[in-house]
This record gives sequence, structure tokens and C-alpha cells, in this order.
Amino acid sequence: MYLHLGNGVVVKKGDILGVFDLDNSTSSAITRKYLAQEEKAGRVVSVAELELPKSFVLCSGAEGSTVYLCQLNSSTLLKRSEGHGIE
Repeated sequence: MYLHLGNGVVVKKGDILGVFDLDNSTSSAITRKYLAQEEKAGRVVSVAELELPKSFVLCSGAEGSTVYLCQLNSSTLLKRSEGHGIE
């Protein structure tokens, strides 16, 4: 099954390592440092085109990890993953 992250971007549910709220998680210096390192390495994909991102999804894949910045709340993504994704 797949999860639609917004703006036509879908990921395999099995590749998702975590879904994180940006407001809560970026209060940690460790998370901010991790996101900065991933962005510098070119592993951050912004799905939130014109809006500020509200969450990020960490995925693993054949090429390594990818961080998707999403305009959707983490709770919305959770609801989608519970049966409202694309099969």
C-alpha cells in the first residue's frame, strides 16, 4: 500500500520509518541538526510547495533515507495511513 503525502507524491507504507510533527520535533537540537544534515546531503524533498511544512516523513529506500517535508499535519497523515491511502 501507499501513502499520499500531498501534491502528487506517494510513498510505500513499508518504507516509512516515522511521521513527525515539525513544531514538536524541531524543539530538539538533535532533530534540527539531523534535518540540516539531511538537507545538506540532498535527501530532503519538500512536498509543501507554497505552504509552510507542518510535518516530515522519514522513509528508507534502496538509495538510503529520504525526508519529505509535508504541508499536512501528522494526524492527517496518520488517518490517511489507516485506510485512506492509495492501494
